[in-house]
Amino acid sequence: MRTDSRLSRMLHVLVHMDRHEQRATSESIGRMLGTNAAVVRRTLAGLREQGIVAAERGPGGGWTLARELSQISLLDVYQASGTTTLFTIGVADRTPDCLVEQSVNTMLESTLEDAEAAILARFASIRLSDIAADFDRRMRAGGGWMHDL
Repeated sequence: MRTDSRLSRMLHVLVHMDRHEQRATSESIGRMLGTNAAVVRRTLAGLREQGIVAAERGPGGGWTLARELSQISLLDVYQASGTTTLFTIGVADRTPDCLVEQSVNTMLESTLEDAEAAILARFASIRLSDIAADFDRRMRAGGGWMHDL
């Protein structure tokens, strides 16, 4: 099954941006992620619209954080990254005639709605500074390798 890694990739990029002193170019981010600069610009555009990153054009330009990591939640990044759904599970027929399938749909949909609400609430409670703190602990423990932007 194919997974949507946009959230993971953007979280990765944002923590790197916090740790590097210079602006990150779309090209350098693309190299780090193994994708092209146009994909990076398109993805970061959503984060720019939500005030998470800022961009400056021209020589010396690039992407920077617009807010401190402690002011950005996973939910903020999830919503800005263009991720459409948490689950690929769904019902076969939205308006079935079969009463069994109607019961299946009701249980599946309510369960998935509850699960999504719980995950999004957890995303709202996690700050990017929490991820950065975990990274710092790993670096201090000697596990360290970090990409250059």
